[in-house]
Amino acid sequence: MEQGDQGGWHQYELMPTATSTIAAHRAFAYSNDIHNVTPHRVLFRPGAIADIDQEVARLGSQRCLVISTPGRIGMAQQIADLIGGRCAGIHAEAKSHIPIEVVHQAQSKMASLGVDCMVAIGGGASIGLAKAVALETKLPFVVIPTTYSGSEMTGFCGITAGGVKRMHKSLSMLARTVIYDPELTIRLPLAVTVPSAMNALAHCIDALYAETTSPLTASAAIEGLWAITQSLQRVRQTPFDLTARSELLYGAYLGGAALTGGFALQHRLAQLIGGALELPHADAHAAILPYVVAFNAPFAQQADERIAATLQVSHAAVGLYEFAIEVGSPLGLKSLGMSESAIEHCTQLVIADDNGLNPRPLESDAVRRLITDAFHGCRPG
Repeated sequence: MEQGDQGGWHQYELMPTATSTIAAHRAFAYSNDIHNVTPHRVLFRPGAIADIDQEVARLGSQRCLVISTPGRIGMAQQIADLIGGRCAGIHAEAKSHIPIEVVHQAQSKMASLGVDCMVAIGGGASIGLAKAVALETKLPFVVIPTTYSGSEMTGFCGITAGGVKRMHKSLSMLARTVIYDPELTIRLPLAVTVPSAMNALAHCIDALYAETTSPLTASAAIEGLWAITQSLQRVRQTPFDLTARSELLYGAYLGGAALTGGFALQHRLAQLIGGALELPHADAHAAILPYVVAFNAPFAQQADERIAATLQVSHAAVGLYEFAIEVGSPLGLKSLGMSESAIEHCTQLVIADDNGLNPRPLESDAVRRLITDAFHGCRPG
């Protein structure tokens, strides 16, 4: 579905084919594990953080720890004040790519404070730290996203150990409640907003490729793709427009929901390269996105056509590349600090971490060309 200019809804054909408008013998089966599972409670409205004390109370918590990055400590204090007597303290030590050492540090602090619940506020670093802690401790947690990472919707988490970022999945890492408050995103700088939104866009697209995705998450991906591309342009023009920010956050929510269906090459590639080279997470997603779409296009024609139709372009990869230029998104891994000598190392990491869900086989020469193109930031194709 896509939202029209007048607020109406246009129906997408869920399974278009070249020879028929009706799919014959439709068949699908949901995975029986973490895939396609979303948090059971979601709050979405301006001012929603006012309900945080009630949400912590719903979990029966008496010793809640608020998690953030050092840069979000002001927001963390605001949440701690709202929680009041149930707050055991603030842990503002979250870091991008979730180093295992940071996870252990947080676990030790929680044990010493007798923590029975967590509230994570911020982007993927804060949310990821809460998820990584919950993976072992099984502690319940509430998430308040302030960027467009989408991590809050999934039971997946990339944790970095020994210089390699590996993906973990568990129902223990699924948030009990997600609170979306668009007012918290109003002052997010455009330099952060744009790559974070492109990260959400990548989630929508990667979900259309993964073999484990469901019809529901695929539909969320298409709606999210439309919402993000339309609202990001508005946010760039009027960054303090609450309606535009709300629509962009809505698109990110759908992107996160779509990602629960699993991820193919795009997400794994950005995770592995970003973790190994310590590149900015969202920027790495943004820089890689058009090239993964070009890589998969010959093997995923239906997904490619749906992406192009939603973007209203002839070629999905080129359309995404031009959209990235239009909104000022990062182009080229070289611009993020990657060295050309790292291309081979990254190629081998990707080949070794193949999860079998990408529509195109991961052959070394083809993957190497993909990463090389993404390194230079050249026009796809």
